[in-house]
Amino acid sequence: MSNLEILAVLVNVLGVWLTARRTPWCWPVNVIAVLLYVWIFYDVKLYSDMLLQVIFVFMQGYGWWQWRAGRMDEGRVHVDRLPLHVALVSLVIGGLLALLLGAGMAHFTDAEVPWLDATLTAYSLVASYWAARKYIASWWLWIALDLVYTGLYYYKALPLTAALYAGFIVLAVYGLRAWQHSVAARSTPALP
Repeated sequence: MSNLEILAVLVNVLGVWLTARRTPWCWPVNVIAVLLYVWIFYDVKLYSDMLLQVIFVFMQGYGWWQWRAGRMDEGRVHVDRLPLHVALVSLVIGGLLALLLGAGMAHFTDAEVPWLDATLTAYSLVASYWAARKYIASWWLWIALDLVYTGLYYYKALPLTAALYAGFIVLAVYGLRAWQHSVAARSTPALP
């Protein structure tokens, strides 16, 4: 556990909490968080995760743009359910990306656990895309991914990061419930 890991954990918690609160400022905070983890994952040879953090910088920009262009209500974005066709296409693309990235990492690098790392990276991109598009299902996918990430980081002797991802599960449940409540409140007719 390093000072860099401690700082990265604190900034990540803040970013996820802001995301769950549907505050657009979550995106620039998350940029700082992912840049910190680029260095951490390089050190422990999780190259797919390192690459994911670099891509996340651009995804954060896309998410911020999407949220700022989204329908705002009292400073918060409106969220929606994931259309089935978007879910299917996204999941298939995630699977193909996992295969390509896993094969590349397994054959061309000294990455540890290249297939698992690649699969988590691919589906993290799917979850990030869904979150940027304000789909509630992004939280379900994050919960599943964070469960596996928690075990991976514990295995890689990153106990604070493993604890962070365990905490992300709790925050993702909070985000899921908050976003579900927002949709339910929007679809409940107002009383006269």
